[in-house]
Amino acid sequence: MSGATPIDVLVLHAVRTLGYADAARIADRLGLPEDEVREHLLDAQARGWITLSAFAGDEGWSLTEVGKAHGERLLAAELDAAGARAALEGIYRDFLPHNDVMTAACTAWQLAEMGISTHTVTITQTIAALEGPAAALAGLEDRLTAHLERFSGYHRRFTDALLNARTEASWITGTDRDSCHAVWFELHEDLVATLGLTR
Repeated sequence: MSGATPIDVLVLHAVRTLGYADAARIADRLGLPEDEVREHLLDAQARGWITLSAFAGDEGWSLTEVGKAHGERLLAAELDAAGARAALEGIYRDFLPHNDVMTAACTAWQLAEMGISTHTVTITQTIAALEGPAAALAGLEDRLTAHLERFSGYHRRFTDALLNARTEASWITGTDRDSCHAVWFELHEDLVATLGLTR
C-alpha cells in the first residue's frame, strides 16, 4: 500500500533531490505553501541539517553531511515500514538501463551544442532517443507509487519537458528549468537516497 511521507521529511528530501534551491522552488516542487515550507527549512537549519548560501544575488538551500545522513535514515525507516525495500531494489535495477540511454543521449546533445562532438546530433534525434526512457518512466512510476506516494509526478514532468523541447532545445538539458535532464537526475537521486546507495 502506498504511504504518505510527512511534510518535514518531504522538505528535507527535496533539498537533497533538487541539490540547491530556494524556498519558492521547493514549495513549487512539493505543491505546498511557501510559508509552510520556509518554517520546515528554518527548523532543519536550526538542527544543522541544511545550510543557506548566496551566490551573486541567488540564494538557496543545500544539505549538510549531517542532514544527508539524517535524511537517509528517515527514508530507510519509511521504506522498511512500507515493506518495500525489495520492490524498490528491483525497480532500481530496471531503471538503470533507461538511465544509460538517457545519459548517453543528454551527453551527446551537450557535446553537439558545445560544438566539440565528432558526430552531428540533431534535436530530432535526441528527442527520439529520449522517447524510450519517457515511455518506460510511466511504468516505473506506477510501480514506485504503489509503495510510496512521493514518487508521483516524475513522468508528467519529464514528458512535459520532452514536449517543450520540440520547440525549445533548452528543455533537454537546461539548468534553469524543469528540463528532461533535471527531472531524470532528480528521480535518480531520489532512488539513490531512498535505497541508501551511491551513484
